Amino acid sequence: MAPAGGSDDSQPELIYGLHAVREALRAGSRQLQRLLMLRTDRQFAGLAQLAKAQRVPVHIEPPPTFDRLVPGGHHQGVVALIAAKSYDTTEQILERAMTRGERPFLVLLDGVEDPHNLGAVLRTAEAAGVHGVFIPERRAVGLTSVVAKVSAGALDHISVGRVGNLIRLIQALKEAGLWIYGVDPSAENLYTDIDMTGPIALVLGGEGEGIRPGVLRECDDHIRIPMQGRLQSLNVSAAAAIMLFEVVRQRRRGYVPTAKPSPDYS
Repeated sequence: MAPAGGSDDSQPELIYGLHAVREALRAGSRQLQRLLMLRTDRQFAGLAQLAKAQRVPVHIEPPPTFDRLVPGGHHQGVVALIAAKSYDTTEQILERAMTRGERPFLVLLDGVEDPHNLGAVLRTAEAAGVHGVFIPERRAVGLTSVVAKVSAGALDHISVGRVGNLIRLIQALKEAGLWIYGVDPSAENLYTDIDMTGPIALVLGGEGEGIRPGVLRECDDHIRIPMQGRLQSLNVSAAAAIMLFEVVRQRRRGYVPTAKPSPDYS
């Protein structure tokens, strides 16, 4: 199985934005050490009360403080100093699915380098009930403050694994009984024609290159989203949303193939 995960740096990190900080407080998975706010009235009041209830020190700071801490970022007047997010192991993530009595539902990202894309995928994955998202150690973005902000708090509610070798991870998941689908624009099978109600992992490629050939060959099957326009691929976060909620649809209703014979209008 994949080696034990962990953040690259145990030093505290900054998260910012109302949603990201609020969900970090609600989740309670990471200790907030300090909360900086523009004020504690109006839209900030509930957040300040939540922080004080958890004995998190709240400090009122002027606007230049936030602009210095988060240059160019949409901080919304809220910044928190928080313990670094830890990565989960493959065993921990699979055990979580087993404990819930659910068939494993995982996402593997191959080379996603844009933190906005990773944050958006994490937000969608959490909403779809994914048990864990795996990212590579190299040539991929990690769990940055931008990822936390774009995820709108999902980062503190979803398990993330970080592995040195995606191919070895796929092999380990196969041994654990999962079926691995690579999302590839050149695949023959449409994603709606595949039964994804069993234990599965979906592999999505990063910006530009998509899934690397070696990783794609290791997948059990390849599936695609039908494209009707001139462009032949979608942004990874958009593709993830389409794929993940097809899995949700199938698992809620049971697998029903959507491919039907053309009606006879003669």
